[in-house]
Amino acid sequence: MQIPSRSLNLTGATNFRDLGGYVGHDGRTVRWRRLFRSDHLAALTPDDLATLTGLGLSRAYDFRGVTERAAVPYELPGVASHSLAIEPTVVQRMKELLQSGYHPTAQDTVRLMQQTYRDFVHGNSPRFAELFGHLLESDAPAVFHCTAGKDRTGFAAALILLALGVPRSVVMQDYLLTNDLFRMPIAGPALAPQEVLNVLWRVQEDFLDAALHTVEADYGGVPQYLEKALGLGPTERARLEALYLQR
Repeated sequence: MQIPSRSLNLTGATNFRDLGGYVGHDGRTVRWRRLFRSDHLAALTPDDLATLTGLGLSRAYDFRGVTERAAVPYELPGVASHSLAIEPTVVQRMKELLQSGYHPTAQDTVRLMQQTYRDFVHGNSPRFAELFGHLLESDAPAVFHCTAGKDRTGFAAALILLALGVPRSVVMQDYLLTNDLFRMPIAGPALAPQEVLNVLWRVQEDFLDAALHTVEADYGGVPQYLEKALGLGPTERARLEALYLQR
């Protein structure tokens, strides 16, 4: 049996990929062509749209902030789009530092990114809870994304895979695939040194670990966080497995 490709190799989205194929709870694998993660979807070509139509994609969940979404809107034929807005705080913090005359280093930027991921755990848990609520409605093919598909999307993907019983080491491997797939946008004169931009536009184990360590320290572990913060108790997790793991 031929294994589907993980990356969809779209022209207008560089980080659009499938979460299927990973081994989860009870040795059952995550179903292919049901759960997708991506960077923003506003630059898709007609061929890209035909590919998504062929997949039966019918739901899109957008983590971009209000201004991001308004600046680069999109509409996909036959796809219901839902806003789960999480504002890009690291960009604002970086701008504030630059405007104050401070020139952040790569290590400063790593610390900013780690704090952003810690903030996901508490400050943005309602948005991730909403995502799970939608995913529990049906197994219709769905994509969730932000601008680059790496941070807000990366944490959401990690939560989904962990909830389905995929080992943390494998979850980290999926998270780091962004560094192989995502292409930095071509922009005008850089406001920050390249070493800083390399941190901002890539992912590191330290980022996701910062969030997961916060989950462990403040909730006692992922299962407890899923239940207490996201409303995903044993009943909901069993339904999630029934929908998204091979039967």
